[in-house]
Amino acid sequence: MFEKFGEFDSFEEINRAAAAQLKEGDIEAVMAIAEENGLDREDAEDFCTGAIDELTTASLAAVGKLDAEAKELQLKGMMLDWKDSIAERCLEDRALAMAVRRKGKRLEQCMGEILKAGFRKKEEIHKKIVKAAGLNPPLYIGMPGKAEIRKIVENYYLGEKK
Repeated sequence: MFEKFGEFDSFEEINRAAAAQLKEGDIEAVMAIAEENGLDREDAEDFCTGAIDELTTASLAAVGKLDAEAKELQLKGMMLDWKDSIAERCLEDRALAMAVRRKGKRLEQCMGEILKAGFRKKEEIHKKIVKAAGLNPPLYIGMPGKAEIRKIVENYYLGEKK
């Protein structure tokens, strides 16, 4: 991830890099910037033709980064749901979107914090439920709820501000 152009710290950096490449007439470089940052090829094409003034926005750059990280991590199931939840929040909260895009902030670190919270909260599942699942008791599981996950995400990306 970020092998060709490096990790950008903001959507503005992405837009400046894309504009510089476009000014040089290097359409393939613009496309590579978009691909490396999880941005839609169609948006890159629109940028290159002048249909849009900038390659990306704060929210789209954050979602693109999350998508690129999720692809690298090969996320599935619940973890993909967590990523999607963070992406949705980025569409609602510009400050979070800007923070997600920052250099050094990583989805795997945020998810690690969510997992740690789950392990701290683990509880024994009632034996009737475990047996109904065809498993043998005792079985323990722990997962933070939506509100706690939201707080973990905000703390990781924004610090203790929110």
